[in-house]
Amino acid sequence: MVIAYVMVKAHTSEADRLKNTIAAIDGVVSTHVVAGDVDLITKVDVPSPADVKGIAASEIQDVDGVEDTQTYIAMD
Repeated sequence: MVIAYVMVKAHTSEADRLKNTIAAIDGVVSTHVVAGDVDLITKVDVPSPADVKGIAASEIQDVDGVEDTQTYIAMD
């Protein structure tokens, strides 16, 4: 299994709605609204790095209200 963390920047006042939408994506383990440079941190647990790419690049980035994402794959 591959664990990754996707940092999500949201349009103003969209974080709560995005949290629920992103949490419903298959492969997403958890999503949290956070304070700081990003608005949400999403944990993904999937079989392969290609699946991480599919979730981050195709699904999360396509959600209306998502401004930007950064993805980090766990190494341990």
